[in-house]
Amino acid sequence: MEMKKRIHLELRNRTPSDVKELVLDNCRSHDGELEGLTDEFEELEFLSTINVGLTTVAHLPKLTKLKKLELSDNRISGGLEVLAAKCPNLTHLNLSGNKIKDLSTIEPLKELESLKSLDLFNCEVTNLNEYRDNVFKLLPHLTYLDGYDLCDKEAPDSDAEVYAEGLDGDDDDDDDVDEEDEEVAPVDDDDDEGEEDEDEGNEEEEDDLSGEEKLDSEEDDDDLNDKEVDDGEDEDGEEEQGQKRKRELDEEEEEEDD
Repeated sequence: MEMKKRIHLELRNRTPSDVKELVLDNCRSHDGELEGLTDEFEELEFLSTINVGLTTVAHLPKLTKLKKLELSDNRISGGLEVLAAKCPNLTHLNLSGNKIKDLSTIEPLKELESLKSLDLFNCEVTNLNEYRDNVFKLLPHLTYLDGYDLCDKEAPDSDAEVYAEGLDGDDDDDDDVDEEDEEVAPVDDDDDEGEEDEDEGNEEEEDDLSGEEKLDSEEDDDDLNDKEVDDGEDEDGEEEQGQKRKRELDEEEEEEDD
């Protein structure tokens, strides 16, 4: 896709002044030059033109708010002096995979006083003796070269920082949840006490039921004993009556004999 058409698609019915980020990677430049990009993109802060066949940045419009410029995997071999005039507030510049062979090619970058990070991976200049030391001497305001500072400390990854901030936010949320759990904990204790009371109540009810059953059983036993006693008394009464009747009969027989 041609660069001009790609820019038109990236606008998505917006005006150029509304755009802060513009990604034109892998589209086709015209004769190795930027086309379709104008100074109407006055609010642009991030521009990426990776692998678009650029040989020069001479036609770069004035973008005073541009901070990050991706120019990797192109065929740029010089002409970087225009960057100081066109993008005076540039902080990050990626020239990896271009045809930069010597330090003199990047010397104009010392005019970019805000430049903090420069990438030159896969450029022939990185094969020079004491390449890193010489670049830091040439560009004293530079903090990171190819992702590392002068003491070989790795540059922070912006994506990783955002991710870390997200984790911190999650930790804070977890802390809040823990605090809420601690606040709710007494309610759980009350619930436990309520459950214990309920268990004790159930045990007391069971004891009461057992007691009642025992009493009922004892009463049944008493009733049974009383019944047995009554039955015994009835039997004794019948026996006594039988003996009395027998004596009466004996007496009647004696009288008849007389």
